[in-house]
Amino acid sequence: MKITSIKGFADILPGEVEIWQFIEEKAHEVFGAYNFSEIRIPIVEKTELFSRSLGETTDIVEKEMYTFTDQDAKESRLTLRPEGTAGVVRAYVESEMYQVEPVRKLFYSGPMFRRERPQKGRQRQFYQIGAEVLGRADALIDAELLLLLSDFFRRIGLEGVTLELNSLGCVQCRPVYREKLLAFLRERADRLCENCRRRMERNPLRVLDCKEPSCIEATRDAPSILDYLCEACREHFDTVQGLLRQSDVAYKLNPRMVRGLDYYCRTTFEWTSAQLGAQNAVAAGGRYDGLVADLGGPPTPGVGFAIGMERLVLLLSMRELRQAPRPALFLVWVGDAGRNWAFPAAHKLRLRGVSVEMEGEKKSLKSQMRRADKLRARQVLIVGDEELGKGVAVLRDMDSKEQREVKLEGFEDQLMRKLELPV
Repeated sequence: MKITSIKGFADILPGEVEIWQFIEEKAHEVFGAYNFSEIRIPIVEKTELFSRSLGETTDIVEKEMYTFTDQDAKESRLTLRPEGTAGVVRAYVESEMYQVEPVRKLFYSGPMFRRERPQKGRQRQFYQIGAEVLGRADALIDAELLLLLSDFFRRIGLEGVTLELNSLGCVQCRPVYREKLLAFLRERADRLCENCRRRMERNPLRVLDCKEPSCIEATRDAPSILDYLCEACREHFDTVQGLLRQSDVAYKLNPRMVRGLDYYCRTTFEWTSAQLGAQNAVAAGGRYDGLVADLGGPPTPGVGFAIGMERLVLLLSMRELRQAPRPALFLVWVGDAGRNWAFPAAHKLRLRGVSVEMEGEKKSLKSQMRRADKLRARQVLIVGDEELGKGVAVLRDMDSKEQREVKLEGFEDQLMRKLELPV
């Protein structure tokens, strides 16, 4: 019986995984330039971590989490993490990082899990690269994170993404807007979808996030939260925008963008791409100044974002198809003596960082050359009884087709120079 993968859980195969590695490498470089430290958090957390932090009325908590009972503690419910921010904040609080240094700039990467319908660029097991800054409430760090993302997209060669920006206010000004919005929605309740009518009274801002055409049309002329910001939130938001303009980072305001999680406040943002269709967010995040305290820590402001790896890979794949890496050298051996020389020689080169491939069974010279060509090897080194008797090997450049003899004694240094690698 043929066993297939679970729907929504995809393999990342050679030819594609190189794009992932490229993105991860550049992320480490850019995050390092902004002085972020890596943190690695568990895939499984207590369910209450997400129900407390994300909000009981969010789609994630209501219907998308993979939750199960802990067999070692029957009363305990565990959940595969649906996002990374809550776990990072939990680690910050539990380890008391704030006791040593209250301001922490942390980044993470890895799989997340949501039980939703798989679609373009979205899987049930999906991957994110995220960053969180804990302990800073100033507008400069909000702008700095957006600059980091702009730099990162430029570094990987991603084009055609748009920054959308909004402010969700704070505990002082958002309640006023909430009541205005709720009154507006009550007058149009019959035009809203069943889901929005159900949760409208508890969290009216979520209605603006609904993707149902009827809800989009019914709320088209909804009041804008930007008209209700208090003086402090207005100043904060104006400063973020001013810093972006000074840094030549283009953006557009989107007062309908409320994000899907309850912990957000003040600055919120999304980077989107028109090439992705309806689910067009490549990266998203914002400020969450109350989350650390909600999870048992001291009052600590926070701001962060997450990048969707699958969508990023999809966009880069549209631009350029990357191939599996090519070995630097293919060792062709003929005869038992050739094999006995080639096997330890390959190991010596690998110890020096050279990517080497060779056959394990006796095959003709022609067959081995075809194999080297298929693997796109840069160089081929041919060794047989005749070459060993003369103390030389034949080195062939597979791109230029030029070949020459090299002495077996000290061949490693000669090869390293040929490959332009440190000797």
